[in-house]
Amino acid sequence: MHSLTVELGERSYPIFIGSNILPDINLSEYIVGRQVLIVSNETIAPLYMDQLDAQLESFCVDHIILPDGEQYKNLEQINSIFDQLLTCRHNRTTTLIALGGGVVGDMTGFAAACYQRGVNFIQIPTTILAQVDSSVGGKTGVNHPLGKNMIGAFYQPNLVIADIAYFQSLPARQVAAGIAEIIKYGFIYDADFFAWLEQNISALMAKDPQALSYAVFRSCQIKAEVVAKDEKEMGIRAWLNFGHTFGHAIETHQGYGTWLHGEAVAIGMMMAVDLSCRLGWIDELLLQRAKNLLLAAQLPIFAPEDMTIDDFLNLMSVDKKVLDGNIRLVLLKSLGEATVTADFDRGALEETLSMGKQLAQL
Repeated sequence: MHSLTVELGERSYPIFIGSNILPDINLSEYIVGRQVLIVSNETIAPLYMDQLDAQLESFCVDHIILPDGEQYKNLEQINSIFDQLLTCRHNRTTTLIALGGGVVGDMTGFAAACYQRGVNFIQIPTTILAQVDSSVGGKTGVNHPLGKNMIGAFYQPNLVIADIAYFQSLPARQVAAGIAEIIKYGFIYDADFFAWLEQNISALMAKDPQALSYAVFRSCQIKAEVVAKDEKEMGIRAWLNFGHTFGHAIETHQGYGTWLHGEAVAIGMMMAVDLSCRLGWIDELLLQRAKNLLLAAQLPIFAPEDMTIDDFLNLMSVDKKVLDGNIRLVLLKSLGEATVTADFDRGALEETLSMGKQLAQL
């Protein structure tokens, strides 16, 4: 078992990473009172709820099982969490535990941030994407029909348990979606890690424990470093949104749940690399490497055929990075170095938004 710390002063918290590590962690150290509400979904609860309950025998534990899917990441489901908390008379010393993927984690964290103006919560992410991204850093929230993750709060957990044993139950599509977020860290922060991913992508796709352990550890390490420098996303943390402005537009346009988040982000990263290349900031060799790695990860790289340039621009204008009406994008200055900018040629952006044939010919 490896551990990292997200350094945020008095609000610092550990991330434990390993395989079958839940029994080795004393959860009582991170639970303030006697009450616990476990939030899970109908896919994950039958697989792992009993194991978690066994670790909490000395506590008063209640459960809520949510429907599974991005389309349920909304205020209605948040209200169902509040209903359970109030029905079971949970007080402000309660601890919420998120057992599931990114949707469960985001909603549990947001509910914890709001209930009685803030209670403790623990993240036990069960997908690759959640372990390397959404469970770390305190971004919580829900979607709105007009924009993804537009309602939420920064609210840090007390503990993150990244147990890679959960990955064995993941279908191939979920594995690929999670690896998309791992690839992101190579693009924006660590060129050597990107090269390692190129060499080890087959092992990751095969769910090799050693390769996955290192990939999760390095991804969490990078995110912890970035969050410690910029918790509220006023600077470098915005780099973590690489590909997300394009990707969120796709998710919103197609309907939440049609595309997995990592699939939409993969397309978004390809578009960001394409635009960076059109602007002359990176060369075509990196464009080719990006395409090869994403395809090797069995990820899509082309936007849905029914999305027009206007569809993208309208939805991207609702992005949280928009400032004074200007769309800002995370682009690459080089492999391992990103930038957030509104200073790009609009013609080049429109070419990227309609990309397809030119990229396919590479």
